[in-house]
Amino acid sequence: MSSNFRLTRAYKEAKVIPFDDRSKFILFSDCHRGDNSFADDFANNRNIYFHALKFYFKEGFSYYELGDGDELWENIHFDSIFQAHKNVFKLLKEYHLDRRLHMIWGNHDMVYKDPAYVKKHMSVYFDPVDECEKELLDNIRYNEAVVLKHSETGQELFLTHGHQADWWNYNCWRFGRFLVRVLWKPLQVWGIADPTSPAKNYIELKKVERRIKKWILENNRLITIVGHTHRPRFPEPGEIPLFNDGSCVHPRSITGIEIVKGTIALIKWQIATKDDGTLQIVRIVLEGPQSLSDYEKSKT
Repeated sequence: MSSNFRLTRAYKEAKVIPFDDRSKFILFSDCHRGDNSFADDFANNRNIYFHALKFYFKEGFSYYELGDGDELWENIHFDSIFQAHKNVFKLLKEYHLDRRLHMIWGNHDMVYKDPAYVKKHMSVYFDPVDECEKELLDNIRYNEAVVLKHSETGQELFLTHGHQADWWNYNCWRFGRFLVRVLWKPLQVWGIADPTSPAKNYIELKKVERRIKKWILENNRLITIVGHTHRPRFPEPGEIPLFNDGSCVHPRSITGIEIVKGTIALIKWQIATKDDGTLQIVRIVLEGPQSLSDYEKSKT
């Protein structure tokens, strides 16, 4: 089974969601939410992420998580992740109740492709204060991909994690999970990175990007937005339209993609110092905003 086949299948089976020029979306991926141990890469940026998510909720954005939201290779149970980052999941619940939460599974949370697993572990949580179970993400559904389709122009944006172009991490994820749990997680505490991850291996990263670009060219230059490699990408109109929202485990910052009123932009949230020495969390536009229609015009 080739990467081309896997990407095509994900596109054909994707959940289709209509949007228009009034829509507002924020795309994050590769949060790798862990158990708040020394191996939890998300822990360093959790306050930045939580602040950004609260901002987007108040501003009426819908949230799309493009895979690897939870680190379920290093951690066996979702409950340990929930307990470590309970405030994040309670905020995600607010998005879910507003029908503004859309989740995609990646290789590190591939167990979420099983609806029974999601229902069992994510529908409710136990509140020790009230000593009862409370609703969390009841009836949430994870998809392999989402297609955003403009209700007027018909323009499509293909959202997926991107590990479909990575044979090892798609087909051998169970073995990869085993290696991470018994070998790389303990070594990570000592600063030794997992060499099988494209985020830590530049050669693998380039291979993944090359395969996705090839698929895009074979599919009418379809705008494709992925994560997986942790490497932010923002092409200009006329270039191969492969976007990457980066990750939420960069050192001291998170990156994402905003789609607002028919435009797309690559953004970063980070901690900055004011003149008086106090700290604040700020949003920085790295690339864009660029009109989505410009990428449609560049096809001709």
